[in-house]
Formats: sequence, C-alpha cells, structure tokens
Amino acid sequence: MTASDTHRAIDAVWRIESAKLIAGLTRIVRDVGLAEDLAQDALLAALEKWPETGVPDNPGAWLMATAKYRAIDTFRRSARVERKHEELGHELETRQEEMVRELEEAIDDDIGDDVLRLIFMSCHPILSREARAALTLRLLGGLTTDEIARAFLAPEATIAQRIVRAKRTLTDAQVPFEVPRGPDLASRLASVLEVIYLIFNEGYSATAGDDLVRPALCEDALRLGRVLAELAPGEPEVHGLVALMEIHASRLRTRTNAAGEAILLLEQDRGRWDRLLIQRGLTALERAERLGGANGPYALQAAIVACHARAHTAAETDWRRIASLYDALADVVPSPIVELNRAVAVGMAFGAAEGLEIIDAIAGEPALKGYHLVAAARADMLEKLGRNDEARSEFERAAALTRNARERDLLLKRARSNDDAQQQAR
Repeated sequence: MTASDTHRAIDAVWRIESAKLIAGLTRIVRDVGLAEDLAQDALLAALEKWPETGVPDNPGAWLMATAKYRAIDTFRRSARVERKHEELGHELETRQEEMVRELEEAIDDDIGDDVLRLIFMSCHPILSREARAALTLRLLGGLTTDEIARAFLAPEATIAQRIVRAKRTLTDAQVPFEVPRGPDLASRLASVLEVIYLIFNEGYSATAGDDLVRPALCEDALRLGRVLAELAPGEPEVHGLVALMEIHASRLRTRTNAAGEAILLLEQDRGRWDRLLIQRGLTALERAERLGGANGPYALQAAIVACHARAHTAAETDWRRIASLYDALADVVPSPIVELNRAVAVGMAFGAAEGLEIIDAIAGEPALKGYHLVAAARADMLEKLGRNDEARSEFERAAALTRNARERDLLLKRARSNDDAQQQAR
C-alpha cells in the first residue's frame, strides 16, 4: 500500500471512528474541547505510524487506546495540573488519580452510549442552530473546519470561531455529558433531530452557491440519523426522520442533469430512483408507525414523500392523500412553510385555483418575506391557469430572490417559457 493509499485509509477510518473516540474521551475528561484535542493527537500518531506499519486490524481500538494513554500522560505530566496541585492540594491530586484510573479502566469499554451522549451534548439548545450544526459535523461527522466551511459556503475563520465558541459555551455552562431523562428528553431530542435535518436539507436543497445539491452533506446527515436510530430504537420520531431522509436521498441522482441543471420532481426519471434507499425509508416509516409515531412531524413528512416513492409515474401520485397528510401536519406543527407546501398539494389534487387561493392568503406572512418559493409556487399555479404574463413576472421575482445559481437559472427558464406562451397567444 502506497503512502497516499494509507492516508486515504486513515481518512476513511477517521470518518467512522472519530465520533466514538471523542465521545469516549469526553465521558472521562469531562471537556469536549480537551477530548477533541486528544483525539486529534491520536490521529497524528496514526499518520506517523501507520504508513510504516500498515493500518491495524482494529484501527478504532488502536486510536482509542492511543488517545486514552495520551490523556493519562497529559494528566500526569501537565505543568498546569502540577500548579493546580500546589494551589488545591490533596483534593485535586485525588481527582487526578481517579481520572487516570478511570482512563485505564475505560480502554476497552463499549462506548455506544457515549456517542448518544455526545450527540445530545453537541446539539444542546444553549447553542445557536448554526453552532450546533457546525459542532455536530466536526465532532460526529469527522469533517475538518475547511470541509464544513465549504459545505455551508462560509469563511473557514467564521466556522472555526463558531466551533471554538460552541465548545467553550458547553464547558462554561457545565452542560452534562448525558442523555436527558423525563420531560427534558422530548425537547432535547427535538433539537438533535432539527440539527440533523438542517444538515441534510443544506445538502439536498443548497440555499446558496452554484450547486443545487451537495450529496456529501446528505450522506453525513443520513449516517448521523442511522446511528441515532440504533442508539435510540424506541423513539418513533428518530425513525420518522431517518425515513424522510432515506426517501429524499433516493432521488438525489435524478434532481440534476449532466450539466448540473435542476430537474423538477414530476419530470424525474423514476426508474433511476434508488430502490434500496426507498425500501429502507419505508421500513423506517413502518417502524415509526408501529411505535405509535404516525402523527409525528417527521413521520408525517416521511409519509408524504412515501406517496411519491410508491408512484411508478408522476400521473399515479396520490395527491389527495398528500393533501390530507399536509392537513394533519399543519395541525401538529402549524407554520407558513407547511401551509405553502399544503397549497401546492391542494393545487395538484383539486386544481390550481384552490392552491393559488391558499398561497395568496399566506403571502403576507412575515416568515415568508423574501422566500423565493412563495413566488415560485404562485407562478406555477398561474402558469397552470393560463395566466402566462403574471406567471412570467412571478418566476422572475422568484429568480431575483433565490441565492442558488442553478435554481435561478431554472426559474428564469420557466419565466421565458411563459413569455413565449404569452406571445404565441397574441
């Protein structure tokens, strides 16, 4: 194996093992920042050692053992700790000895529960949504700061600062390294699911830049969702979210053509949808429903995309069922965005005039101000009603509002087609 092959192998191992490594260390050292530093030390050791010796049979165990022994050495040799010995005396020395003993005993521990604790910690509501997403990708996705910055089209320095502040906030607030219990679990779980879906959505429908989709981000979110489903098998909304992401991901390769241009859902080649991902999604949805979560927000959204997945052609889509599911979703999580999606479904099921009526009723909502999909949906309804001049104007307005170059091109193309239709009508 060449040096470059070894480095690629190390990178692949790191993507898989880094979360386990940081989680296990956080449990012991009680500081996520220090835990990540120790994990990085283990990675550097691997980069130095493995090109000579080869990747070990159990690379995860090698990294864990190396990191923990580095931690032991840190606690024994750190000048900072020695100074604190003098200041705090026997109490700190006793605690140091306890931590060393715990590290030595934890070398071979099963750390599955620690990963779950790390997920809840990195997604703590004390952090902003952006900070939670960046920290989660860093600690649990194994991404570098540069990779996260490129994924979210943000300066690397901004992302680095966001991650540093997030770790400091968690440490200063003494956020416990634990899975919340009782009434706290629901709200904290909601935060975790929100972050994972935020990451997925940024990959599935990029909000800015030149690419319509970023599959790598979708894959990172899916991996986190699958891990969470294994660690929290009794939580129906976890399976609902996994179902939603699996089915959405099944369409990724058909959302754009070879030139990177957008292909609308109803025009996609359904024969190229990934049937394995669809089946995994449907299985996850069934599991959520068996656990009593059929009316959970993510399960309802998964049921909606399942309607598309089950339709072999666009014409077979059960739009009445989709409209009904959006009615239920609007009852559970009422919002202007849900109402906009419901309007599209109603327009497909019962006619564009009814859909347009709903859109016009919500167009003034503050949450929708500047949201390009309102104008795009309205333009689509106007186009179906043959009001081409108005449709062209709305498509142009939507194009001016979007920050994504590919989406802008599609909207302008649709605007031109309505202009052509208007001229032909004259």
